[in-house]
Amino acid sequence: MESRSVYLQLNTLDIATLFVFFACWWGYAVYAQYNSRRRACLVSVLHQFRLAWMSRLLRRDNRIADASVMANLERSSLFFASSSLLIIAGLFTAFNYSEKALGILSDFYLLSPMSQQEWELKIIVLVIIFAYAFFTFTWSVRQYNFCSVLVGSAPLATERGIEDSERELYAMHMAQICSLAANQFNYGLRAYYFAMAFCGWFLGPYFCMAASVMVVAVLYRREFRSKTFKTLSRGLVMKSHAS
Repeated sequence: MESRSVYLQLNTLDIATLFVFFACWWGYAVYAQYNSRRRACLVSVLHQFRLAWMSRLLRRDNRIADASVMANLERSSLFFASSSLLIIAGLFTAFNYSEKALGILSDFYLLSPMSQQEWELKIIVLVIIFAYAFFTFTWSVRQYNFCSVLVGSAPLATERGIEDSERELYAMHMAQICSLAANQFNYGLRAYYFAMAFCGWFLGPYFCMAASVMVVAVLYRREFRSKTFKTLSRGLVMKSHAS
């Protein structure tokens, strides 16, 4: 009876840890998306800069620099997409070293040591997280490709028969596609952050819960309270006054 009660208690703690982990991830994603439409943050401020970028792009004929910037953004997503595949391959390799890893982690685990089945289950969850990150980054790459097509088909500054309202509408569409690609890149990075928090579970469930809350605090500060955000906001204000 005693061993059975301990087993049930551990199961309850594991369920609570999973709930806290996914609640932090999903809850912050909903919070950030909701507030990005109602208050200034990195996402909303950068969208305004992208809109200004695309508006200026339509006023010049030489767009080599714009194509270079778009290529750099695309390469960043490709780098993380390929890194996700390498991490997934490494995680599958970790299945072959279960006993050695459990022997090392047993000295740090707060409760009873993990079983091999529990170790493999956590590895599978990490594989799912990085698979999600891979698909998110590759979708970001495709959206940057779409934006490159829009840049290539954008009307030239010297082209006749196109009104200013049409150019502004085209710039809005290009900026929106670019922002959607950047948002997918942001979601992929967020998956990396929470994957690091999930790795805390290999040391114990309390590590995972504490790390999940810490990741939420770090993400919130960087997106809503960071010096980078404040500097960009001041730059946006200066741009609006200048215009």
